[in-house]
Amino acid sequence: MTDNLKSKTITEGVQRSPNRAMLRAVGFGDDDFSKPIVGVANGYSTITPCNMGLNDLALKADASIKKAGGMPQMFGTITISDGISMGTEGMKYSLVSRDVIADSIETACTGQSMDGVIAIGGCDKNMPGAMIAMARMNIPAIFVYGGTIKPGHHNGKDLTVVSAFEAVGQYSAGKIDETELTAIEKKACPGAGSCGGMFTANTMSSAFEAMGMSLPYSSTMAAEDAEKAQSTEKSAYVLVEAIRQQILPSHILTRKAFENAIAVIMAVGGSTNSVLHLLAIANTMGVELTLDDFENIRQRVPVICDLKPSGRYVTVDLHNAGGIPQVMKMLLANGLLHGDCLTITGQTIAEILGDIPENPPVNQDVIRQWGNPLYKEGHLAILKGNLASEGSVAKISGVKNPQMTGPARVFESEEECLDAILAGKIQAGDVVIVRYEGPVGGPGMREMLAPTSAIIGAGLGDKVGLITDGRFSGGTYGLVVGHVAPEAAVGGNIALVKEGDSITIDAHEKLLQINVSDEELAKRASQWQPPQPRYRRGVLGKYRKLVSSSSLGAVTDLNL
Repeated sequence: MTDNLKSKTITEGVQRSPNRAMLRAVGFGDDDFSKPIVGVANGYSTITPCNMGLNDLALKADASIKKAGGMPQMFGTITISDGISMGTEGMKYSLVSRDVIADSIETACTGQSMDGVIAIGGCDKNMPGAMIAMARMNIPAIFVYGGTIKPGHHNGKDLTVVSAFEAVGQYSAGKIDETELTAIEKKACPGAGSCGGMFTANTMSSAFEAMGMSLPYSSTMAAEDAEKAQSTEKSAYVLVEAIRQQILPSHILTRKAFENAIAVIMAVGGSTNSVLHLLAIANTMGVELTLDDFENIRQRVPVICDLKPSGRYVTVDLHNAGGIPQVMKMLLANGLLHGDCLTITGQTIAEILGDIPENPPVNQDVIRQWGNPLYKEGHLAILKGNLASEGSVAKISGVKNPQMTGPARVFESEEECLDAILAGKIQAGDVVIVRYEGPVGGPGMREMLAPTSAIIGAGLGDKVGLITDGRFSGGTYGLVVGHVAPEAAVGGNIALVKEGDSITIDAHEKLLQINVSDEELAKRASQWQPPQPRYRRGVLGKYRKLVSSSSLGAVTDLNL
């Protein structure tokens, strides 16, 4: 059997002479038409530090594919910087970009009959976008993460971009002056790489390593370190061999692999966005996965890594302490990981972890010893109730008591909410509601990092609840509940909340509730009218018409 199963469609036979003529123009010679064509999906851009170093990696991958006996074909895909678009109308395009990336990779690879693909990405949506495409196409594929940024430093403390967001809240609360705010701004992002804590990019890279779609240790490497380039070269060789062996995403992305990813996310204290993305990838792969699966695994898996945003350390510290393989070995040793799952290398998870010790080094506390976890249960709780009948996702790390009942402070957009926080109008005990920010209502499900960071900066992190049908950044922590479904724009009960209504958030009881009678809610529902769409044309208009509930991963091709 030849290795060019797909590409021979465009390279073999007399009738393909014009096709070969085009390929000769881009570097193919007589001996190259029988080689597998390997796509290099390059997420390089200077839009964001997350992606600014990717072209160097793509060139490494290109050269290594040739050495391994494949024919690389490089193409570009987009990115949106969450950190730069945060708090603006532009943030509505962030989640949308996940589907644009998936569509672009699928379009290029399938349209050009490629035999495999190596996707190289950095910012948050690069990873799930690439993985959705890989699941759709089911050709041999590997993901290369561009790497994490190194921390900034100021007054003896490590900084991340979230430090700058929180500084805004501190400045507005009178806790720091403008000089200090500017100093933090200038030092927070010192170079190339994705946001440095266990935020969404590092969470998803960790998940893909856990699932076997990236090489061991690659998810926590710093973007600017030499080992990142070396890992990229190795990834290219592994992919070409996977094409020869026909190791497919469907062989790797099994139900057990998703359970492994969830277990790792809980153990490292990862982002709420991982719930949305894993649901979407599983849906594409045809693997049954629901919100309840996250809750079931959460109750079994402790948080063993002390990482930002709520913890002390950044991702390069996790890497130096043993990285994701060390975390996975601890989970495996305690019966919380499926060791028989296949990886893109052709080895099983257990085989890859074979030489790693069951306990982390004793001279560090980034990864806690198993008997001394940060939290005894996972930090991403799935809450349901009359305010979220389909479910919602609460991030409860860094919260002393994940239970509160208080009066609703209702806002129809993120901007309105942030203005009120910065003006000192939100008090301890309030439950802030930000609605019409869901997949349909936004459209695009914006992240609420600016309001949550302002709350933290004002010293109200465990004194104020925040509930939204939008999303939260991986940099968010505190008593926050996102992904409320059904969302306000489709008539979910979050649309019926009035200023001053009693709201209960209770992670122990897995409850999200408006304390209003069913009769009163029915009366309000009968009077509710859906808002006029904010966008009727363009990518946001199409997204609004196609997107599913967040409880299903906010996918755009459900039941088409």
